[in-house]
Amino acid sequence: MTTRQRMRAAGAALAAWALLGPLPAAAQEHWPAKPVTLLVGFAPGGGTDLIARQVAPRLSELLKQPVIVENRAGASGTIATAAAARARPDGYTLLLGHVSSNAMVPAIMPKLPYAAARDFTAITLIGSVPQVVTVPASLPPKTLQEFIAFAKTKPGGVNYASSGAGTQQHFAAELFQQATRTTMTHVPYKGSGAALADLIAGQVDVNFDTVPTVLQQVKAGKLRALAVTSRQRAASLPEVPTVIEAGVPDYEIGAWYMLMGPAGLPKPVVDALADAMNRTLQSPEVRDKLAALGTDVAGGTPAQAQDYLKAEIARWSKLAADKHIVAE
Repeated sequence: MTTRQRMRAAGAALAAWALLGPLPAAAQEHWPAKPVTLLVGFAPGGGTDLIARQVAPRLSELLKQPVIVENRAGASGTIATAAAARARPDGYTLLLGHVSSNAMVPAIMPKLPYAAARDFTAITLIGSVPQVVTVPASLPPKTLQEFIAFAKTKPGGVNYASSGAGTQQHFAAELFQQATRTTMTHVPYKGSGAALADLIAGQVDVNFDTVPTVLQQVKAGKLRALAVTSRQRAASLPEVPTVIEAGVPDYEIGAWYMLMGPAGLPKPVVDALADAMNRTLQSPEVRDKLAALGTDVAGGTPAQAQDYLKAEIARWSKLAADKHIVAE
């Protein structure tokens, strides 16, 4: 099953949530009685942070308590993820889960302070976004094929940025090199914001970050988008071809975001959070904002989210082993 098919299956139940009544009564009576913290494993300005800040205000309204976005950046998102795994399972510390820290990094770093498949409660899949192959506007290549030719003339001399080892940018670049028979040098950063700044300045040559992260810089002409990594073009960048359209067969990768909590969250809390998140994703204002960021909105039940997470952990573990992608 492709990434898009899994997304569609996970999101099939979203419309039904709009027809439901108030939040579950048990959850309303006992939880939440104080502010809820939503941990984000990456620095402000990156795609994960942008998604979190679009959904948090509406969640706050529905839960009738502040939902506070807290950035704990570093170590490819694993600092915040580990903190969420250690948190008390009472519903007051949640995680904006991400494909990097919850599926990719565990595939190449088995000695993490958390177990990806055991230490979390999957609540709702928020959505996914494609990545964009972007270069500084000053770099000579104007198309993806021109960039591939450029990279082949400088084996190891082209630098690609990422927000850390094991992140979706790292995986995307490694897969790209294997598919195009190019050799590039990895320059990991502590977050997308710093990587983006150096990309704009021409300190690095290419990045494979998400649509939300690079969209405004592409539209401002500071970055050049060569291709998107999904099988279909991004609605927010309709003029940009896919990597497949640009001549690299069967290349597809993207980033997903999921509301998660520590293992052992009580079912009434999980149900209330899933209800609130699905209602949030049904809000026209939120949907419009997420769509503007290039997000393919999902939604769905905790069971669907759990199945999706399990499949993604297995997918990236197999891919890392098959393609020999390792931590550096």
